[in-house]
Amino acid sequence: MIEDKVIQREGLPPPLPEDAHAAVARLAKLPRLDYEQAREAEAAALGIRVSALDDAVKAASKPSTTDNGLFPEVEPYPGEVIGEELLNDILHTLRRFIVCEPETAIAATLWAVMTWFIDEIQVCPLAVITAPEKRCGKTQLLDLIGRLSCRALAASSISPAATYRVIEAHRPTLMLDEADAWMKENEELRGVINSGHTRQSAYVIRSVGDDHTPTRFSTWGAKCISGIGVLPETLMDRCIRLELRRKLPHEAVERLRHAPPGLFEGLAAKVSRFALDHAHSVRHARPALPEALNDRAQDNAEPLLAIADIVGGRWPDMARQALLKINAKGETEPSHAAELLSDIRDAFGRTIRTRMTSDELVRELSEDGEAPWSTYNRGNPITQRQLAKKLGEFGIKSKDAKVSGRTLKAYELEKFTDAFSRYLHPATPEIIRNHATFSASHCSDSGFKVADKKQVAQPEATSATDTALKVADKSKSCATGKTSATTQPIELQGESDKSCGVADKNRVAGEIHPEGEPSPESF
Repeated sequence: MIEDKVIQREGLPPPLPEDAHAAVARLAKLPRLDYEQAREAEAAALGIRVSALDDAVKAASKPSTTDNGLFPEVEPYPGEVIGEELLNDILHTLRRFIVCEPETAIAATLWAVMTWFIDEIQVCPLAVITAPEKRCGKTQLLDLIGRLSCRALAASSISPAATYRVIEAHRPTLMLDEADAWMKENEELRGVINSGHTRQSAYVIRSVGDDHTPTRFSTWGAKCISGIGVLPETLMDRCIRLELRRKLPHEAVERLRHAPPGLFEGLAAKVSRFALDHAHSVRHARPALPEALNDRAQDNAEPLLAIADIVGGRWPDMARQALLKINAKGETEPSHAAELLSDIRDAFGRTIRTRMTSDELVRELSEDGEAPWSTYNRGNPITQRQLAKKLGEFGIKSKDAKVSGRTLKAYELEKFTDAFSRYLHPATPEIIRNHATFSASHCSDSGFKVADKKQVAQPEATSATDTALKVADKSKSCATGKTSATTQPIELQGESDKSCGVADKNRVAGEIHPEGEPSPESF
């Protein structure tokens, strides 16, 4: 009893059971992220409070100036670093080890450099590495970006608590793999990660300790997430999407594990120096943002374009065109809500009507077997009640109407006008493509060009009925992801790459030679 009072007076952790000391010694050797995930289960197994275990493990851990060895020491490069040369070298290196499209390589390069400016920027987009199938190089690219990023910390799974605790303690760049296996059903984790998108709101509050003290934890930090398929909409809306494909037999790249010693350490040192020299410029940068991007996409692009503008040369134009193309791809996967609005617009256009009963609208929506509405209700067509609930989120309600002497619920086309204009993109992908020339007015040295700069005239609809009629041919806006067959992709200028397996694909500067070395002449 006297000993307990002394412990309380001195602020020391309470004594542990005898059999707990071996467990504490083992836990003290774990990486911080692994310990965060195991602490609650270990405390329960030992029959002690989590806070007591935390205190004991902290006392048993050896102090270190390098965050318990989590992060390698990076000494800034001692000499001057030319930004354009540095980004060219990183781009060369990435294409040397990874098979990917030009826009993916450019965006990945800029994102890795962005992690070194985390204290200067206000918006931090996620980097989401995605592919339709396994063995497309996702983990390889995640590893490579991690070698170039500031304070990279890799994990193949993470809990919500571990996420905000490790960010609060170490401010790492989180490199999270296999997200398709553990993230989709974890709403709390998605909320924690979403909160870290903008600096102002990058906090969560949790109860801590035996007295449940409300404590604020930071979630601000760069995060790169890799997984098969598309992650939840709220995450994809906050990301720079890095798409990969499985390489063909003749697409030869080097293995990352065979990289020359010191290659990535040298690049990281140069990025560190570049970040120190240009922190003020990035903090006060206000880059011109392509109008073709929506508000959230502009937010995501801003820190990357700030870096590209400071670097200069061809990078401002390359960066804008790459981000435009990446965003155009992302627009092909709309939310369910946007897809519903688009399909309703098409339904009114096909029937050339200004009013439809709820039952008629459900039938029209369910006719398209490729749309989700024919199986929306557990394999059955969407119900009138489900439709009413979804449309109610947009402020659209049905009203009573007399139809053949009966009173039925009906929807009027004019009630959709506001939602159509707000949530469906009015431009076609072809118009978005033409916006890729946006930065030509302030970028004199362009490394890319748009294949077809012909402007496409788009007459404005004069009424909701006209709007519906214009989509009767099933050619959707870019918000729906079902574009017409005449839409052409952006083509990026570069030296011909016959090994890519597609005749019209071009590779950016940094083309890989058969020997695996980048070509210096390509810049």
